[in-house]
Amino acid sequence: MDCQEQLDFIAARIKTLRRERRMTVQELAYRCDMERSNLSRIEAGRTNLTIRTLCTICNALGVSLCDVIGGERGCGQENRSEKEV
Repeated sequence: MDCQEQLDFIAARIKTLRRERRMTVQELAYRCDMERSNLSRIEAGRTNLTIRTLCTICNALGVSLCDVIGGERGCGQENRSEKEV
């Protein structure tokens, strides 16, 4: 997975988690203390977000960083491929 694919995955994951919580972009942006347009760009994968911003979004969504970057599987070791084990 290249860098843009990873950003796209994280962006889609943020959007999915927000929708699962029935939050609007505006509401999540407010909880993150950022402009709605900035959050929209993040969810579209059109901006490079910092780890600090990602952590802020995770906190506002009530999820861990692993829930976002690891998808539904999270970040546990059970997710490593057999090559890595």
